[in-house]
Amino acid sequence: MYEGVVQDLIDELGRLPGVGPKSAQRIAFHLLQADSEDVRRLAQAMLEVKERVRFCTVCGNVAEDAECRICQDPRRDTAVLCVVEEPKDIVAVERTREYRGRYHVLGGAISPIDGVGPDDLRIKELLGRLADGTVRELIIATDPNLEGEATATYLARLIAPMGVAVSRLASGLPVGGDLEYADEVTLGRAFEGRRRLDVP
Repeated sequence: MYEGVVQDLIDELGRLPGVGPKSAQRIAFHLLQADSEDVRRLAQAMLEVKERVRFCTVCGNVAEDAECRICQDPRRDTAVLCVVEEPKDIVAVERTREYRGRYHVLGGAISPIDGVGPDDLRIKELLGRLADGTVRELIIATDPNLEGEATATYLARLIAPMGVAVSRLASGLPVGGDLEYADEVTLGRAFEGRRRLDVP
């Protein structure tokens, strides 16, 4: 335990996700040894992000304007909508360079244990976006865990009567992985999502 402001800094850093007590202490001492200008820039960047960044009024992605750059891009396919849990998931999908549609951020996943139900997510906004008939395919890209699966199932049942094609991202074995280390659920998904090999 340290005294005063040093301990206060360690405590605040420790509240960040993924930062444990030892990491918080290391970061605090790094900041103590860093140049004052570097620390000032970091503090300024944190203040600016809180002041300037908001959530896109259309999809829920992070944005500095009312709409994010993806929603403003006229080259994106408006007939395909990819539903993700968090804005960081958009970054992961965009890195693949395979998807050219638009997005919808739910703001989490259904998790009764954590007290998160459908009304706590941006599902009403999603239904509003589907109401005009522009979207022909909805790709559900929630995490492949219990909460993500529950959310995907809920959305699929809710949207099926609307006549929109609903698909789910395939999940299974990672490239470079070994079968012996795969858990049963992952291996089962890999079998479900298998595809035919066409040999020339």
